[in-house]
Amino acid sequence: MTKIKFALVGCGRIAQRHAEHINNNGQLVAVCDIVKAKADALASKYEAISYNNISDLLQNEKDIDVISICSPNGLHATHTIQALKAGFHVLCEKPMAINVHDCGEMIKEAERANKRLFAIKQNRFNPPVAAVKDAIDKGILGKIYSVQLSCFWNRNPDYYENSWKGTKDLDGGTLYTQFSHFIDLLYWMVGDVKRAFALMGNFAHHNIIEFEDTGVVAVEFHNGAIGTINYTVNSYNKNMEGSLTIFAEKGTVKIGGQYLNELEYQNIKDFEFKDIPVGNTANNYGNYTGSMSNHDKIYENLVDVLLNGSSISANSFEGLKTVEIIDKIYQSARQLTLC
Repeated sequence: MTKIKFALVGCGRIAQRHAEHINNNGQLVAVCDIVKAKADALASKYEAISYNNISDLLQNEKDIDVISICSPNGLHATHTIQALKAGFHVLCEKPMAINVHDCGEMIKEAERANKRLFAIKQNRFNPPVAAVKDAIDKGILGKIYSVQLSCFWNRNPDYYENSWKGTKDLDGGTLYTQFSHFIDLLYWMVGDVKRAFALMGNFAHHNIIEFEDTGVVAVEFHNGAIGTINYTVNSYNKNMEGSLTIFAEKGTVKIGGQYLNELEYQNIKDFEFKDIPVGNTANNYGNYTGSMSNHDKIYENLVDVLLNGSSISANSFEGLKTVEIIDKIYQSARQLTLC
């Protein structure tokens, strides 16, 4: 089988996971980071070429097939568009961008270049999530009435220290960096959001982050369902819960655990989920853990798409929809603040 050749832009913590799965599914040819030591360290580990400027990488590495963008959120659009214009397919880490306009520009550039733009939606691969999604698609739950999404994590001050995280321009907000995968599941499993009503506050991170650390949101979906989102990064000392509860015509089901990795409750008419496999562990960043580590499945799908013409697991339009929903939530919070 032909090996897909990759380059990585951004050599922070999540890039280490990307590099691992690139190495398992293709070849990591080059890496880039403005911090030379980070780029050199990752390049040395995988015998890749190290760059400190994305323009130099794009100009010199013409044999690469895919650029994986792992730079700060606020640079995703710029780096993605640069890579697409240079003639490469792109895999962009979440969130696709931190505003709707930039997502649209990324999609337009991919169309102009006739290149693939892959979005990362790794929680879709969590076994209980995939099982419940399949049941929804088959009509087993019937009409969805309401949903409750809970995201209760911990991010202490040292998480943001000497980092782009917590800044408005490069991070964007707690819903973008911590919980965009959870918002994606609302869209994927329930549908598009018509309206959102949000209240937010920064209770424990004054002078540390430039936005909220807690939010409560009511949402109305285009299909008539309603829901709530409760999120915080103030769970004392450690992550507590990441859960999605669905109340539907023919049953109730809750996916829980810390990372939507456990089927905690089910009561469904003439149906029972059985033998759901154990999923991957969560991304481990020392004192902190993130979403489930399903990047292996992302890269397996990418290679299958490019070599065999298979269906993409998450396309750029879906990446845009996540950002649109988050934008509606933040717009509502701003409007209520001004009232």
